[in-house]
Amino acid sequence: MIRFFEKGYMLSGLTACLLVCLAGCKPPADVYAPFVKTNVVTNLTAYSVKTGGEVVDDGGDSVTARGVCWSLKQNPTTVYKDSITTDGNGMGKFNSVISKLDPGMTYYFKAYARNGSGTGYGNQQTTTLPPVLPTVTTAIVTAVTDKIIFSGGSVTLDGGSPVSGRGVCWGTNPNPTLANTYTADGIGTGAFVSAVSKISPDSAYYLRAYATNSVGTAYGPTRLFSIKGLIVIDRDGNFYHSVTIGSQVWLIENLKTTRYSDSTLIPLVIDNNPWSNLQSPGFCWYNNDITVNKVSYGALYNWYTVSTGKLCPTGYHVPTDAEWTTLTTHLGGEIGAGGMLKESSLDFWKTPNTGATNETMFTALPGGNRTDAGESLTIGSYGYWWSATAVNTTVAYDRYMYFGGKAVTRSFVSKQYGLSVRCIKN
Repeated sequence: MIRFFEKGYMLSGLTACLLVCLAGCKPPADVYAPFVKTNVVTNLTAYSVKTGGEVVDDGGDSVTARGVCWSLKQNPTTVYKDSITTDGNGMGKFNSVISKLDPGMTYYFKAYARNGSGTGYGNQQTTTLPPVLPTVTTAIVTAVTDKIIFSGGSVTLDGGSPVSGRGVCWGTNPNPTLANTYTADGIGTGAFVSAVSKISPDSAYYLRAYATNSVGTAYGPTRLFSIKGLIVIDRDGNFYHSVTIGSQVWLIENLKTTRYSDSTLIPLVIDNNPWSNLQSPGFCWYNNDITVNKVSYGALYNWYTVSTGKLCPTGYHVPTDAEWTTLTTHLGGEIGAGGMLKESSLDFWKTPNTGATNETMFTALPGGNRTDAGESLTIGSYGYWWSATAVNTTVAYDRYMYFGGKAVTRSFVSKQYGLSVRCIKN
């Protein structure tokens, strides 16, 4: 038996064999991180670039991944998984296309390659993407008097260049520009409000928001309005517009009055428990937030309020079930009528707002509802409107529209629910 002695300790058996083996073996060659070069960056668009690299030395081990990492800060690494590409493995050249970048921003890029020893990085390349036009939406048009309307919009993206001007422009021809009359409502991104005056009740107007940066001026969706359709104000002083669809004349805003047409106050019910037990007239604001929801969505009324017959302004009433059917029949049936009635942007409706064209100018908005348990639900997704027709002592007919479809659906719901109201001319 072979024995080894070291400092008084005796090794034998398997240990001795291992030592003999190790003593006769050469150590493995050194393994190190790969060596890689980064390609020059070229712009494909304002949102994407093309680069890549070349693995020129695998470091003595197989390259298992390679690609490009990027950042708005210098010396990017692969630590952020949403800002790297994976472009194969092994030695050689590779190309990388990087998209969904922000216009106007300066980015830094490095090729990388990974083996069992670690990750090697190439030389840093950089490029600044060109800016583009801003992105802007147009707010709905709301009358405050018979001579002034409010609109505005929201600059959602500056396009990579500071927004130096924003507002609305309007005229009597489609697609108005800054060559027409316009407002100036600040700078930068975000929402803004525009007051429009010097308008004639005898004309129809086209209006759209605008935003200007160093690239030029971008415009939001166009909205058509006229104050000729302004009707008598309700008892709270709210103004409404009307539109003729077939043989009917409808208001194009949801009702927002807190008083009946005889000036009597409608009970405001805030707490959930009283609302859930209510079997008499009452109304509320969605989520009890009048500031956010009154102007756009109006109030939510239970059916007992509708049944009084004096909820709408003088000369108008809550439509019956049959009158709703007349509307949808005129538009070719329930299946496609919602698309023609829904407000067409994504300012209020959730995406995709399927089929919405608002070609009737009805401007249906998704005001949600308040359930018979008092919960506020589905704003942005559904719009619900009462009919004046009861099914029985506990439920009544309504109509609803949905962000994911283009139909108007006839249904019925508990009279204790809070729904929106649209008025129709007598």
